[in-house]
Amino acid sequence: MFIALLVIVVLLPAARFALFLSLPAGDGRLTEMVELGKGRPLRAVAQELESRGIVSSARLFTLYARLMGGDSRVKAGVYLFDNGMRPSRILSKMLTGDVYQRLFALPEGYSSFQVAEMLDKRGIFTKEKFLMACRDEVMLSQLGIQAPSAEGYLFPGSYNILPGRTEQEVVREMIERQQEFLKNGVRNRLKARGLSEVQLLTLASMVEKEAVQPAEKPLIAAVFQNRLKIGMRLQSDPTALYGVRAFAGKVSRDDIMKETPYNTYRIPALPPGPIGNPGRDAIEAVLSPPSVPYLYFVGRGDGSHQFSRDLASHNNAVNKYLKAPPAPPRGTK
Repeated sequence: MFIALLVIVVLLPAARFALFLSLPAGDGRLTEMVELGKGRPLRAVAQELESRGIVSSARLFTLYARLMGGDSRVKAGVYLFDNGMRPSRILSKMLTGDVYQRLFALPEGYSSFQVAEMLDKRGIFTKEKFLMACRDEVMLSQLGIQAPSAEGYLFPGSYNILPGRTEQEVVREMIERQQEFLKNGVRNRLKARGLSEVQLLTLASMVEKEAVQPAEKPLIAAVFQNRLKIGMRLQSDPTALYGVRAFAGKVSRDDIMKETPYNTYRIPALPPGPIGNPGRDAIEAVLSPPSVPYLYFVGRGDGSHQFSRDLASHNNAVNKYLKAPPAPPRGTK
């Protein structure tokens, strides 16, 4: 086979083949996505590259790939090429599996609104369409989620959002990753904690919003659950702002007085659902909180919190770290 190919090369005008190998098809301004499916013949890929203007000759590219022994070693995937690449660079990308990646990282604790804004700024999806996908009742029902939106069910982590993927497909992947995590070692522990799945995710989302230092997540989870046990309002600042404006670490008196379904200064129990999308650590903190007597915490100004067991101690901590007269009892903040 190799000898036959060499004969073909000899018969081809040497100058033409050398020119094909040394010069790109264009000036690099044309960029194209090409999908190399598993089992797709290299000849078909080469023809697509030629039709899109990435190589000047499908026949010569196929011949070159065979001469290099690469026709059976190319890796499937979606590739990004431009017409300023030489054939050697194009083949090298396909042999090494240098596939196109459009990575998007969903941070722990971010709400669906924040995720939508990030995707919009990156030019991946519009904010409105992503939020619509999060509220797709048919998809949520198919995935067994009895909630008005996917809030709390989007698993934090990295995602490769390839061209052509829809908002629904990405939201589904985010949900399925979280469901896989919950299925493996989480759902069987809910009963022991006396929590439903939505309660777990709601508490974990609050922990994510309140915690700055990861090591404090279990303590914050313990404070919330201690309060729930004695029927004490959770009074968590981020809940007062959910659905109203972005949480930036501070709330005003007007914020905590607003009547919203999520404001735990106004409602006597958990919010009706999560206020963000919790990660593994926050979920684990809710499932395994330490046995501590704390009912209050206040920020020290350096990302850490002072935890207190009674209101007098809490007010002293407020005086010390916030340098302000004690406010009326406001719980956690």
